[in-house]
Amino acid sequence: MRLSEKRGNMLHGILLIALFSCAAFYIGDFPFFKKLSFSPLIIGIILGMLYANSLRNRLPETWVPGILFSSKQLLRLGIILYGFRLTFQNIVEVGGPAILIDAIVVLITIVGGVGIGRLLKMDKDVALLTSVGSGICGAAAILGAEATIKTKPYKTAVAVSTVVIFGTVSMFLYPVLYRNGIVDLNPEQMGIYTGATLHEVAHVVGAGNAMGKEISDVAIIVKMIRVILLVPALLVISFLMAKGAAQQAEKGSRRITIPWFAVGFLVVIGFNSFDLLPQGIVDFINNLDTFLLTMAMTALGAETSIEKFKKAGAKPFILALVLYGWLLAGGYLLVKYVVPVLM
Repeated sequence: MRLSEKRGNMLHGILLIALFSCAAFYIGDFPFFKKLSFSPLIIGIILGMLYANSLRNRLPETWVPGILFSSKQLLRLGIILYGFRLTFQNIVEVGGPAILIDAIVVLITIVGGVGIGRLLKMDKDVALLTSVGSGICGAAAILGAEATIKTKPYKTAVAVSTVVIFGTVSMFLYPVLYRNGIVDLNPEQMGIYTGATLHEVAHVVGAGNAMGKEISDVAIIVKMIRVILLVPALLVISFLMAKGAAQQAEKGSRRITIPWFAVGFLVVIGFNSFDLLPQGIVDFINNLDTFLLTMAMTALGAETSIEKFKKAGAKPFILALVLYGWLLAGGYLLVKYVVPVLM
């Protein structure tokens, strides 16, 4: 097959995913999905999975490289551009106590999740992805971890589904708990609690807006700091994977695969902190980035069938439920009793 023909076939796969992604944006504007705060990323992976379990077998195999390109290369570019949503000034604004709470939540969730996964005798990749998604920033974190450990697409889809379920429940639950005084927190503490424990950025925005601007502003900044923690988390994961591979090899040397897209993400945050670009350009980049990440999620969904979900079993959802309980109760105790001491 000629090079030009291969490129044409790859382009067909990319255009297919782009078409589904456009549909995800269109569907995301429906009032029902807006009320649920379902981002195009989530809708995209659902559309991809629907396609995978219906018309997928009719897709020419020559188009598959385009789908894989969308789930790999476009994913990395999307993670890098995600940095335009953040600045280092955000960290200064929220203060040390919230940063410490974020760090504790992320560390315990990921380490604890991996440990529980071992007790459940789960697939280690699924356990890690589920833990990273619960601990940091939902689907975006899972995509970042997937690009680092290079696992199978269906495992990523399973982890994303757990985040969607429990994150959506939290988005409706937190305002109810706050309004009825079940969680005895002041507005600033509730903002920290929301940002430090909810899964997706969209979930934080939805829950925060339901409780008022004073809570929402703090919650979003705290959540964005968790997003920044994705970089050191990926570096540590990469290091531990390289160390484990070296120990298994008889004469292998330890080689760390640095996730350069994560470093690029951090560099972009630094650049954005100088406020050099007009807001209109930044908004355009953020919209483009959302589309790229939606394409990546859709492509992952297109590689995920019901049979693969059955293969994963119920254990990922059990793990996600345990982690959800920790975020709900442990996060509250941290914010209620640790933050006042630090402030």
